Parts: sequence; structure tokens; C-alpha cells
Amino acid sequence: MSVPLSILDLASIGKGETAKDSLLGSVALAREAERSGYKRVWYAEHHNMPAIASSATSVLIAHVAANTDTIRLGAGGIMLPNHSPLVIAEQFGTLETLHPGRIDLGLGRAPGSDQATMYAMRRDPMSAQTFPQDVQELQGYLSGRTLVPGVHATPGNGTNVPLYILGSSLFGATLAAALGLPYAFASHFAPGALQDAVAVYRKEFQPSEQLDRSYVIAGVNVLAAETEEEARAGLQAVRRSRVAFFLGRDRDLSDAEADALIASPQGQQLAEMMRYSIAGTPGQVTEYLDTFADHADADELMVAHQAPSVEGRVRSTRLVAEARGLVSTEAGR
Repeated sequence: MSVPLSILDLASIGKGETAKDSLLGSVALAREAERSGYKRVWYAEHHNMPAIASSATSVLIAHVAANTDTIRLGAGGIMLPNHSPLVIAEQFGTLETLHPGRIDLGLGRAPGSDQATMYAMRRDPMSAQTFPQDVQELQGYLSGRTLVPGVHATPGNGTNVPLYILGSSLFGATLAAALGLPYAFASHFAPGALQDAVAVYRKEFQPSEQLDRSYVIAGVNVLAAETEEEARAGLQAVRRSRVAFFLGRDRDLSDAEADALIASPQGQQLAEMMRYSIAGTPGQVTEYLDTFADHADADELMVAHQAPSVEGRVRSTRLVAEARGLVSTEAGR
């Protein structure tokens, strides 16, 4: 039986697009996901990245939730070292209060930015070391059993927003297992430890109030189009944009210059980050997803549609759903 599909929307700002185009595109993507039977859509917290518009993650979730009806929405994830647990409990408690039964909260330990950006955010580089304690403090605010006497999240208190631990290493796997929380592995950009981390999580999992058995979500990059050639060309455009940002100092590189960087040792390291990727026809994508789900021992796949434009991502979303046989719904606007 095929595992459920969800979407990680990176709110990418494509070439010739604006941040507003991207944010409006996130609404269109979520509506398509809702119509097409995807399980949830998540948004990731990134800062100081000119090609990603999801920096104010909870604000984006609120806007998309107000423009959809039934699909679950959440953070994949909130980088908790950037925030106080109380503030995140209040933000996501507000979201759950306004949109009951639809909000998820995925939590990551990485800062999601460089040192200069961390300074601009007034964050302490050592904050990540208290991540396990911060997760438990946040959990206390949302469950109504605060760990800080006399301090309560309003809204938030008693909303029990479900938490997910995000990770790309054994650390996150071990923490998720110890706390009895679902584990989402970032294999769409950090594939190296996927199988080892999932095995550790499954082995060490301890049941909790939220979850009685282990649950794994694995990330994978997808681009579906009517033809294999079109899909591959779209994914290559995304790779060129990525290498231009990371290695070309975000210059406007020609295709030949970008391809030369992709072929370099540094470019190959970037390419390895997208090891788990499929670009092809809907049938080819579906076959790959089934194989990948088995490889990852995943209960759910978090698909990052990697088309270089909003229109392409919405189309990829629809094509995969149709090929996968997801249950469509008339909900949506």
C-alpha cells in the first residue's frame, strides 16, 4: 500500500518572480494539494535567503490556512534556537485556536542561517545546545502542563498542537525516540544518514501521549511534467539556481557557467545534497516514490516539488496526485 504524500513548500522565488508571486503561489499550491488529497503542507524557516519567502513561517501558515478549508498546515520546521519556546507556543496556539485540528509544529535544531544573520536576529550561537530542554518547555506550554511555574501560553495552553522533530542526523532521531514524537528526516537536502537515523529512531522509540508507535516522514525532491525531457530541464534549472546562489555568489550566471560549477567538486557536493530526487513523467515519479518509501522505511513522504516556477510546482503537485491515485476532494476555494 502506498504511503501518504505531503508537501514541503519552500516558497521559492523563481527567476523573474517576486516574493509576492511566491506567497500567492503558496496559496495556489495548498489549494491544489487540498483538492488533490495530499495529507499536509509544511513551510520551512529560512532567513537572509533571497530565493525563499517563508522566513515569517507562522504568518505564512496563517495566510494559507485562511485561504484553504481542510488540509493540515505546519512548520517543517521552526528553528527553535531562533525563538523562545513561549513565543512559539503562543504563535502556534493562536493558529490552532483559529484553525482547530489543522496545525502541525515541526521543530529543528539548526539556526537556519549564517553567523551574520544570527547576529542580526540577536541570537546566541549556543542556543542549539538547549534544544531538547526547549522542546520539552514548548510541549509543556501547549499541553497545559507548564514547566515554568506561573507562565502559560495564551492562546496555546491546552491546544496540544502536535510536535514533530526534524533532523538529518542521529541526534534528532534519538531525541524524537526518547520523547515519543514523530520524526521527519531531511533527506531532500541531507541524505547521508537517512537509513541509520530511521533505524535508531525505530529501535529506541518510547510511546508517549501524542504517539503510541514510531512514525517516520522522509523528504524527497520531485518534479513531474508531461514529458521526461521537460521535467529534467526544470530540475536542471533549479540546480543552476542553487549553484549560482551557493557557489556563484548569486550572480546571474549563463547556463554554461552554471553547468561548469555543477561539474566542479564543490558543485558535485551540492548535487549530492539532492541525491533523493526524481524528475520525469507522473508514472516515473510514482514508481520512484514507492521505491524510495521502502528504502527510507517511511510512513509518509514529504515531497518538495522542485519546478523553477510557481506554475510548474502547482502542475507537478496535480500530476503526481493524479498518477498516485490520491483521493481528491471538492473542498477548497
